[in-house]
Amino acid sequence: MQLDKQLRGIDELRTGTNQSCGGFEGFWAKQARANVQWTKPFTRTLDESNAPFFRWFDDGELNASANCLDKHIGTPTENKTAIIFEADDGAVTKITYKELLARVSQFANALKAHGVAKGDRVLIY
Repeated sequence: MQLDKQLRGIDELRTGTNQSCGGFEGFWAKQARANVQWTKPFTRTLDESNAPFFRWFDDGELNASANCLDKHIGTPTENKTAIIFEADDGAVTKITYKELLARVSQFANALKAHGVAKGDRVLIY
């Protein structure tokens, strides 16, 4: 049973590899559309005009927090560990996706309370 599962995984990997080697831009565009929430969908997968400084999905826009945290809220993943932090003294803290979103929101509100607005750049030291 376990071997069958592993072999299916290998077959899926081969299929994915063949798809990416046969048309890698199409493969990655499909992956990006299926796995990333875009606030403005991309129309160009790869811009090679300034090689070797390639730009992927450069005309699209996304919200990193929405993709990393928000999408897990209301799903079983919200209670899974998102971060494991080990302090210098060895104390370990585990934070779930739900707890992390609450902390991120709290920090964002603190920045807003100090006048930070959309488009501002902030350096935190």
